[in-house]
Amino acid sequence: MTVVRPKDRRAIPHREREVPRHELRARPGRLKDAAPEAPREAAPAMPEPVAGIGAEVSRGSRRGLDAFAFFVANLQTGFGPFLAVYFSQAKWTQSDIGFALTVGSLVSLLGQVPGGAFVDAVRSKRFAAGVAVIGISASALALALWPSFLIVLLAMAVHSAASCVLTPAIAAISIGLVGHARAGERLGRNASFQALGNALAAAGMGACGYYLTNDAVFYLTAVLVVPTLIALSRIRAEEIDANVRMQEATPAPAEAGALRALLRNRGLLIFAGCMTLFFLANAAMLPLVGSALTLRASEIATVLVAACIMVPQAVLAVCAPAVGRAAERFGRWPVLLVGFAALPLRGLLLAYTTNPYLLVAIQVLDGVSASVLGVMVPLIVSDLTRGTGRFNLALGAVGTAMGIGAALSTSLAGIMADRLGSHPAFLGLALVGLAATLLVAFAMPETRRDPDPR
Repeated sequence: MTVVRPKDRRAIPHREREVPRHELRARPGRLKDAAPEAPREAAPAMPEPVAGIGAEVSRGSRRGLDAFAFFVANLQTGFGPFLAVYFSQAKWTQSDIGFALTVGSLVSLLGQVPGGAFVDAVRSKRFAAGVAVIGISASALALALWPSFLIVLLAMAVHSAASCVLTPAIAAISIGLVGHARAGERLGRNASFQALGNALAAAGMGACGYYLTNDAVFYLTAVLVVPTLIALSRIRAEEIDANVRMQEATPAPAEAGALRALLRNRGLLIFAGCMTLFFLANAAMLPLVGSALTLRASEIATVLVAACIMVPQAVLAVCAPAVGRAAERFGRWPVLLVGFAALPLRGLLLAYTTNPYLLVAIQVLDGVSASVLGVMVPLIVSDLTRGTGRFNLALGAVGTAMGIGAALSTSLAGIMADRLGSHPAFLGLALVGLAATLLVAFAMPETRRDPDPR
C-alpha cells in the first residue's frame, strides 16, 4: 500500500496542472473531488453576475425607471417651444430672446463632457439624477417667479447644465440595472416612455397656457419634480450599484489619461463623426418643413407643424422597444444603418413633395431615425467603453459632436435656402445624410460583444 500511494500522489498534481488549460466545466467530477469549493469561488469573478437575468431586478425598480423616464420627459417639455411664447408675451425683444436661448445652447454644448465626467465620478447614479432633476425644477420655478433678464440667463444655464448630467445618469442607471446583456431592450423601453411623456406633457402644458396663463406652464414643470423624485426613489440603489461596480471593474484612469484614451478609441471617433454628419443633415429639416408648410398652407400651418412633431414621437413610442430587441438579436451595425438610411431618403422625398399632408406623412421616417438613435447612441457608446469606467464621459463627448452638427445644420440650411431655395436645400441636406450613411456602412464596426455563454 505504501508503494501505491506515492504514485497516486504524483499523478494528482499532474492532473491538477492540466486543469487550468481548459474551462472549469470540462471535468466537473474531477474538480469536485479535488476542490469542492472551486466553482463557487470562481463565480464572483465572472462579469455581470446580474446582467441579463430579468428575475434579479425587482419589479419596483423596473417600474420606477419607466416612470422616471416618463416624468423626466414631462420636465424637459416645459423648456421647449413654450419658452419662446413665454418670452414673447413678456414683451421681450427678439434679440433678448435669442441671447437667452443661445446661453442655454452654449452651456448644453460645452457641458456634455463635464456632465458625463461628473456622473462617472459620482458613486450613486441616483444621486446625480436627483440633483439634475431638482436643478431643472428650480430653473422652471425661477422663470415663473422672477422673469428678469439676469435670472432668466442663470435659469437657462442651470437647466442646460442639469440636462447634461441627467441624460448620462439615466443611461448609467439603465445599464447598471439590467446589465449589458439586456441594455438594448431597456434603453428602447426608456425611449418609448420618454416619447409618451413628451406627447402628453406638450398637450397638458399647451392646455395650461391656453386656459390659464403662460406662467402656469413653468409652475407645472416645477411641481413635476415631486412625482419624478418619487419614481427615482423606487429604483433600488443596491440593484444599480452592484451592476455598475461589475461593469466598471477596471479602475478609472486620470482625467487627462481618460481623454487621451477616448481619442485613441477608433470606433468611438468614427461613431462621433457619423453622429456629427447625421445631425448636420437632420437638425434643419423640420424648420425647413415648417417654412414650406407656411408657404403652401398658411391657414393650417400651425396644425400641420404640430403634426410633424407628434408623428415622429408616436413612431418613437411604438418602435423603440423593438429597436432595442433587434439590436440584441441582429447586432448594432445593421440597426444603426437602417436609422441612418432613413435620413437621406427623407430629405429626397421632402425635396420633391409639394402636398402639405404628404410632408407630414414623410415625418414617419424621422420617427424611424429617432427610434434607432434614441436606443443606439447610449448602447454603442456603452459597448465601446465597456470596462473602462468612462462610459458617461464618452457619452458626453458624442453628445458634443451631435450638438456641433445640429448647431451648424441650421446655418447651412438657411444659407442654401436663401440663395438657392428650399428644394436645393433639402437635396443638400439629403447628400450630407447620404455621406453619414456611407460612413456607417463602410467604416463603422460592429460593437456588440458575444453574449454571455450562460
